[in-house]
Amino acid sequence: MGNIASALTLQPDEAALIAELQAGSEEAFAWLIARFHQPIYSLLARTVHDRADAADLTQEVFVKVFRGVGGFHGESSLRTWIYRIALHEASNQRRWWMRHKQQEVPIEQEIGGDIHCGSSLKLKETLIDPGESPFDMAMHEENRARVEAALSQVPEPFRTTLILRDIEGFVYEEVAEIQGVNLGTVKSRLVRGRALLKAILEGARSADAALARRGIEATLREEAR
Repeated sequence: MGNIASALTLQPDEAALIAELQAGSEEAFAWLIARFHQPIYSLLARTVHDRADAADLTQEVFVKVFRGVGGFHGESSLRTWIYRIALHEASNQRRWWMRHKQQEVPIEQEIGGDIHCGSSLKLKETLIDPGESPFDMAMHEENRARVEAALSQVPEPFRTTLILRDIEGFVYEEVAEIQGVNLGTVKSRLVRGRALLKAILEGARSADAALARRGIEATLREEAR
């Protein structure tokens, strides 16, 4: 593969990278994992019910990328294709989670500790993201926790649309391609999702939150037609 990895770091040549991947280059695949592992992990951690599943799902995404790259013909960018695979895995995980919801363990549940010292360990304390994305590093820990908590209350598919556009930085057309919808649907979901997220963050109890939720319900009815 020569110096392709260092060259791609400075000025990505996607066609060359894809060719190397399809040729079975271990070096190219290692570069791909190094480049996309953290963004994909962060995306999955925000879109599945149990953040503890994000690491395993991230590995599964790259297994499918490795197995499927031979059939990739450049209909979209490589980045968009990888994110579509990741969201498909997240969707499958959410369906599985709904079927097994009765087995859910509360995040506040104590799972260990020293009873003699009166200390305890809660499940949520073991689910810490090992790395931070640029989005995470740009905000204070307390504010980040508030945003993450509020984002988790935004229903799908609005939450994923917000993550792809406002956190991951995809342009509207890429978001539409990843989600398999038209551009108007993406823009509508963003407007509704942002309104509800803002209402949640501001602690709205009635008017704003109710209005945002009605807007989301109206959007879903329109999409269902």
